Amino acid sequence: MSPARHAPLIAAVLIGLLFTLPLLWVLAGSLRPGDKVLAGLESLSWRSVVPTDATFHNYVTLFQGDFGRAVLNSVLVAAVTVCVGLLLSATAAFGLAVFDFRGRGAVFAVILLSFMIPFDAIAIPLASAFRAWDLQNTYAGLILPGIGNGLAIFLLRQFFLAVPRELVEAARLDGLSWWGVFRRIYLPLSRPALIAAGLTLFTFQWQSYMWPLLIGTEPAKQLGPIALGTLQGQMVVDYGQVFAAAVVLTVIPLVVLLRLQRYFTQSIAGSGLK
Repeated sequence: MSPARHAPLIAAVLIGLLFTLPLLWVLAGSLRPGDKVLAGLESLSWRSVVPTDATFHNYVTLFQGDFGRAVLNSVLVAAVTVCVGLLLSATAAFGLAVFDFRGRGAVFAVILLSFMIPFDAIAIPLASAFRAWDLQNTYAGLILPGIGNGLAIFLLRQFFLAVPRELVEAARLDGLSWWGVFRRIYLPLSRPALIAAGLTLFTFQWQSYMWPLLIGTEPAKQLGPIALGTLQGQMVVDYGQVFAAAVVLTVIPLVVLLRLQRYFTQSIAGSGLK
């Protein structure tokens, strides 16, 4: 084959490496002593991304403090958000896809608008309301805003519309209730869409910063991004620990997304075909 035919592949590999270099630098910095992370920036070389004095001291020290609890809080909040949010989003999408009621289009339009408005625009007044309800520094206060996600409802509704109506009519003739139709027909057929909606809920909650900063002010209720910000805000910044914290907060969602990305692609393709 001529070299020209390999040119797009070579270009893609080079571009991928360019995007990977900052990640490798952060990973290498997390394995160096804090005072040596920025020491070699004047003369860039392969040692910038391959640490010759690698140590796990930053990770050990990091999890001996409050950061480990913050990561566990993030995992707990994200997991509960996915479970409860999927239940609410799936039932809402089922109602919008199956039942023909007056105002259905208006309700769907409001849901579409809900995920087009940046959450930060309503975070401060919503936080004031949560404080009035005594939900500050509680897991419920951290979880509740994340369980209602308009994008998750949209994805599930579009997938539910592709379910053949003949299946529903046959099930109803056999005496199956609407809850039975939802549980035994729609949910099993919509596994890719459910996983995609779950990923949407997970990423929204995992990367949230402003809301946990407003509601989770106690150290026992802090989430991972807030704990990372606390490391960066000290008078003397240990960049080794900061980079280690950034790696931990990146690896967890990266593993989840890589494991389930094919389901997300299937969901988007199915919605587009519909």
